[in-house]
Amino acid sequence: MIEIKVPILPESVSDALLLDWHKSAGEPVMRDEILVEVETDKVVLEVPAPEDGILSEIVEQAGATVNAEQVLAKLAPGSVEPEATESKAVEVPSPVQESSAGTDDVRLSPAARRIVDEQGLDATRIAGTGKDGLITKQDALEYSSAGSKPVASDPGTEKPSAGASTPASTSQALNRPAPQGDREEIREPMSRLRQTIANRLIQSQQGAALLTTFNEVDMKAVMGLRSRYKDPFEKEHGIRLGFMSFFVRASVVALKRFPLVNAYIDGTDIVRHLYQDIGIAVASPRGLVVPVLRNCESMSNSDIEKQINDFGVRARDGKITMDELSGGTFTITNGGVFGSLLSTPIVNPPQSAILGMHKIQERPMVIDGEVQARPMMYLALSYDHRIVDGKEAVQFLVTIKDMIEDPARLLLDC
Repeated sequence: MIEIKVPILPESVSDALLLDWHKSAGEPVMRDEILVEVETDKVVLEVPAPEDGILSEIVEQAGATVNAEQVLAKLAPGSVEPEATESKAVEVPSPVQESSAGTDDVRLSPAARRIVDEQGLDATRIAGTGKDGLITKQDALEYSSAGSKPVASDPGTEKPSAGASTPASTSQALNRPAPQGDREEIREPMSRLRQTIANRLIQSQQGAALLTTFNEVDMKAVMGLRSRYKDPFEKEHGIRLGFMSFFVRASVVALKRFPLVNAYIDGTDIVRHLYQDIGIAVASPRGLVVPVLRNCESMSNSDIEKQINDFGVRARDGKITMDELSGGTFTITNGGVFGSLLSTPIVNPPQSAILGMHKIQERPMVIDGEVQARPMMYLALSYDHRIVDGKEAVQFLVTIKDMIEDPARLLLDC
């Protein structure tokens, strides 16, 4: 037997959460086929099959907390025909069991079975989207949220006494109308990533003197430049020209001029970075992640756009590595892609500042004594007032504004 183990975790990560198995005990698997995933505080790691064979035993079930190199399953090596991986699982003891409805032909993943049992769902009515009709956790959650009713209780179930109050009787006693419609609730554990995000946000607000300053930038010049060169840019570099690369390069100029925004506090010391590693906040199905662009001072617009696009694709697929999420001297977040008009972003510790971009919206502006409609964007800079003074924060934001409203200054660095 070959033991399937948890991958080696990064030094700062002590344990991980085991997610749903993609294979059941007794199923044939091919080399490098993904068997299960483990979720750490920041990334999701895939556990592939080291050889062809039969997954003979699953040692740890989905939802378990596991450590590095802990045994998850056992694999019986042997040649497997490619067609065999598509056939029905071999009949051996498996974690996939019948639903609480008692049918023999309904197959549930461990996480789905837990939801079915806890909520009393009728598994025969749930459409399985997994392999061979397997009902996954997502299938069970979608069926439950669609308004399904719990399976009726057994005749022997104890009924409430005559004196026991019900929601309807309580509402009548308080002279309120009884709630109408489906009022079910779903309780599910927070993911490791979401727990880490929550802890770091609280840490940032409690451990720093946060303040936010605002400004607005006229996007007409950048939009005109992008409209003029987007086609030749994409033809030359194979990537679309976006606005983020302009803001990254403008931030590099501003960080050089105001190095304390690029520094952080370590005890009673101030540590100044002589380089610019800028984190870009990216939304993923499991939560917000902030991969880092390294040495932005030496990157061109095309380099930045390619790297950000790559981060976005791999964030959706859970392929961002731990190294790519670590470090960073400054962060940019763009809530405008979701329609945010104004916000106060929270600093990502131990950094000292974060730049918030927002939705581009036409507003009336006075230009040379005349009112004109201009594409405007609000900018927000949240900063740690313990290290960055208000004057520096305001001038930092004005520098970015100047660079965006006159993009030629990015080439001349003035």
